[in-house]
Amino acid sequence: MSEKRVAPIEKRTLPATFYRSRRLYEHSLDAIFARTWQWLTDSGSYPEEGAVAPVTLLPGALNEPLLLVAGARGESPSCLSNVCTHRGAILVEHGCQAKSLRCRYHGRRFSLDGSYQSAPGFEESVNFPQKQDHLSSLKLEHWGPFAFASLDPAFAFSELMGHMSERLSFLDLDRLVFKPELSNDYDINAHWALYVDNYLEGLHIPFVHPSLTSVLDLKSYRTELFQYGNLQLGVAAGKGDCFDLPPHSQDYGQEIGAYYYWLFPNMMFNFYPWGLSLNIVSPQGHDRTRVHFRTYVLDETRMGSYSPADIKQTEMEDEDVVHLVQKGIQSRLYQSGRYAPTWEQGVQQFHQLMARLMDTELGID
Repeated sequence: MSEKRVAPIEKRTLPATFYRSRRLYEHSLDAIFARTWQWLTDSGSYPEEGAVAPVTLLPGALNEPLLLVAGARGESPSCLSNVCTHRGAILVEHGCQAKSLRCRYHGRRFSLDGSYQSAPGFEESVNFPQKQDHLSSLKLEHWGPFAFASLDPAFAFSELMGHMSERLSFLDLDRLVFKPELSNDYDINAHWALYVDNYLEGLHIPFVHPSLTSVLDLKSYRTELFQYGNLQLGVAAGKGDCFDLPPHSQDYGQEIGAYYYWLFPNMMFNFYPWGLSLNIVSPQGHDRTRVHFRTYVLDETRMGSYSPADIKQTEMEDEDVVHLVQKGIQSRLYQSGRYAPTWEQGVQQFHQLMARLMDTELGID
């Protein structure tokens, strides 16, 4: 990646033209999403021993066909490209037991570590096989029950997860239980970055989210920035549903109702006393976005004043205002805004990180 420095953006936000540009959106797929860590799956979807399972990295955006290969008992799976190195056919269409991988198009065969084994019709080939005739492998990274992958990571996984790992070390993440009945996908007719912008600032909360406002002490609102993400600390308005923090927690003595973590560019980990609402923002085009809400429960008895039902209501309110902005940025009279110094530090950080990876000033003043 180029080391070109971009202009500072403390004065004005991204221009409306960024959110309208198909060209910049297409560029962002390779410059941002292919170079960052993306949530792939959780341990509940790992293939059983002796099996393989196809999976897609960031559907609708990257659409990268991958293959999970079961590890030995008790070990995490490995990850391979699910595309034959001959003519690009998909190798495995459905999860199955397998001792090797065989392409049904021309019969090329690979071992479960991705190495080339044989190929009918290539007996007389010279200097064959070469490196590119083996399946590409991706490093899987794990955090709690979750698996992540990147096609060409611009930074280490530890740089992304370190702050959250340390801050939430008191949580037993292996006890998280996925609840499909409390999970949903939401389709939004707006640019993906507008959705992220909205998440990263609390300025709109008292105007848009009455139920959330009632449970948070907005006077104590603060955003903490780290290298590739940030934390919005949700201090509770009362002594209701708060975390039981251990003495070694740096937040011990505070009434923390939620930890709202954003990890660049498109993952939100929202921790409540009852568990986790994981939100993956998946672009579907320059003006379409799908947000995957995945609910993982630690303690159902703690689902009190801010439950998954309340989260859904907040999501509907967020979608409504994001749609308003999507319409508004089509205006020829609007160019850009100003960052609210206290409330929009996270938005500014997001824009800076995007500009850095896209190697462009994005038209920022």
